[in-house]
Amino acid sequence: MSAVLASLRRRSLTRLRFVALVLLPVALALATSASVVADRSPQIPSAQGWTSADHLKLKSIGDVQISADGRRIAYTLQSNERAGRVTSQLWVWDVAADKSGRVGGDKDTGTHPRWSPDGQWLAYLGRAEDESGLAIVKMDGSPAVFLARVVSTNHPLPLAGDVLAWSPGSSRIAYVSGIPGPEGNDADGDPMVITRYLYKPTASEGMTRFNDNRRLQTWVVDLVTREPRQLSDGTDYQHSLAWSPKGDQILFVSNHEPDPDRVFNYDVFALTVGERVLNYLVVKLTLPGGTIRQLTKTKSAEYAPAWSPDAASIAMLATTRALTSSETTMEDTHVWVMKADGSNRREIGSAIDNRQGPPRWSGDGKWVYFTVQERGSTNLYRVPVAGGPPEMVAPASGERGTITSWSIAKDGTLAYAAALPGSPAELYVQTPGARARRLTAINDELVRSRTTQQVENFTFKSVDGTEVEAFLTQPAGWTPSGKHPLIVMIHGGPHGQQGPAFNLKAQVYASKGWASLMVNYRGSTGYGQRFADAIFKDQDGAEAKDVLAAVDAALVRYPWIDATRMGIEGGSYGGQLTNWIITQTDRFKAAIPLAGISNLVSFNYTAYYHDYLAVEFGAYPHENGVMDTLWERSPLRLVNKVKTPTLIMHGENDNDVPISEAEQWYIALKDVGVTTVLVRYPREGHGLREPRHVVDGLDRSIAWYAQHFASPAAPAKPKK
Repeated sequence: MSAVLASLRRRSLTRLRFVALVLLPVALALATSASVVADRSPQIPSAQGWTSADHLKLKSIGDVQISADGRRIAYTLQSNERAGRVTSQLWVWDVAADKSGRVGGDKDTGTHPRWSPDGQWLAYLGRAEDESGLAIVKMDGSPAVFLARVVSTNHPLPLAGDVLAWSPGSSRIAYVSGIPGPEGNDADGDPMVITRYLYKPTASEGMTRFNDNRRLQTWVVDLVTREPRQLSDGTDYQHSLAWSPKGDQILFVSNHEPDPDRVFNYDVFALTVGERVLNYLVVKLTLPGGTIRQLTKTKSAEYAPAWSPDAASIAMLATTRALTSSETTMEDTHVWVMKADGSNRREIGSAIDNRQGPPRWSGDGKWVYFTVQERGSTNLYRVPVAGGPPEMVAPASGERGTITSWSIAKDGTLAYAAALPGSPAELYVQTPGARARRLTAINDELVRSRTTQQVENFTFKSVDGTEVEAFLTQPAGWTPSGKHPLIVMIHGGPHGQQGPAFNLKAQVYASKGWASLMVNYRGSTGYGQRFADAIFKDQDGAEAKDVLAAVDAALVRYPWIDATRMGIEGGSYGGQLTNWIITQTDRFKAAIPLAGISNLVSFNYTAYYHDYLAVEFGAYPHENGVMDTLWERSPLRLVNKVKTPTLIMHGENDNDVPISEAEQWYIALKDVGVTTVLVRYPREGHGLREPRHVVDGLDRSIAWYAQHFASPAAPAKPKK
């Protein structure tokens, strides 16, 4: 079984790719659930701190979709099972009845819910009538209907948006599904024949070792005939679908560069449809009459197109620089608007100097809504299309956290999921002119039984005077005269951010009496383009000094931190920085890099993408002496400086940062005589996703720190 779904990029908060998802049977069952309906009972005293096992109990709201009339909100409820990966169930909230019901039974899963424009049907990727793929269900209790098989690809597709789109008359659904590519499957043969530049796949459970070479093309299925028809063909990948309100065009995003594997450059295209669609079995790209039109043709990238209600304009995300990475990019995406024919392109998000998310239009077409990453939080804004200042609309004024998913009804009612300091993402609804109302309480019982420590933000001046923000989670049992260890937790990206939203690992460390420090070092998002650019040509440079300066500032600000018991850790780029920092100082008693890079040269040539470092350093490694710079900034070159005991964790199937990076670092540390352990996690890609692995990794981290915090050491003093 295979299906298509957008999956959040681990190294970058703005990265999406298609991955396979096993989908179980889904049928409609609207029964009130006490575990989901908001609990308004009085608070009870907290009993204990957070533990690693709580990861298996926590749930989170995922994809949120409100119907056009605002009457119902579909959302996915994500939970952790002891065996296997995170599961996703479909739920529907009836706004008028103020209750929620599950789509299907206890063991049924589904993803990517999308309402029909008339609000009668909910489409999703799941299982119905003993078939897996695209299905629909009505809210009247009738069984789900299977429409079409959906084939996935393991090819890396950054910022891939909607994989299905309804026709305005609610009679058809466009979707993307894979077809065989011209290379065939020789990469899985004997011998294995490699011809593509991007020959490695994104990692997922049950993955093939190499790119499956399937191409995603646009299909359409009629709700009456249930007959899928392929609308496009070719060697490109199509995704991010949007059906015109007039019904005559479907927008999609694709890379049509002469060598798209090597040059990443998304553009927006329009596929002409209409009633003619039902008369074609296959619509070729070469058909006369301009069946497919290219609406943008820039050296930069465009993402996530969205039609205005009158079909006269298109909003989208875009960048402006000629070189954009297919992995993560230094340049912030901003919101742009253009006419339906691609003309009169203008940036409407320019007033906000921060990274912006995919746009959506208000029902009257006067506003464009989008998220903005700001100083550790992700907020929802709107901008008037005719011109004017932006307005922040959620979360409520004074609240800090992260909006993880959202949608808007025709009347302006918002539905969104937000993770705030006290809990993982919950579901909220906000009608125009009113405050947001929390609908779900999926974690309240657990949260009430746990003590959640406060997160405090502070700013400091780094070594060159640059202002940097950090977030400190207080330890349990804190007293002004006490002494508590500190764990430095470094985020990945490098173009990402950390903030005040609930972080289980930080809370588990807090329950052990350990403080944790998160630093939005230069290169992080949420602090403007200039701050993100400050890492250019300087990886493992000033941003590493930002982290160390944050530690010094914390030691001055919080004298109760025990400078003789400090640990450092991070995932992905945070793992790379962890590896680098322990070559620069021995002030940390223990280090834990997860999926970290040790050799920038080998990493560039063994990862599945090969343009990331070209963007970060301004040229490919073989050009302009970049190769020498990469080796100069590689932790492996300075391994003889390391004295810090190091616990290395890595996924066996990681193609973002291949496990060979961990293997090199492990053997090099052994050669130097450093205490080190390598933990390899089967089936895992970039980072840990299987719930039991997450718990295991956290338990091992606690044990590693406890072991090395117990040994004596000379006091370390803050630098002046």
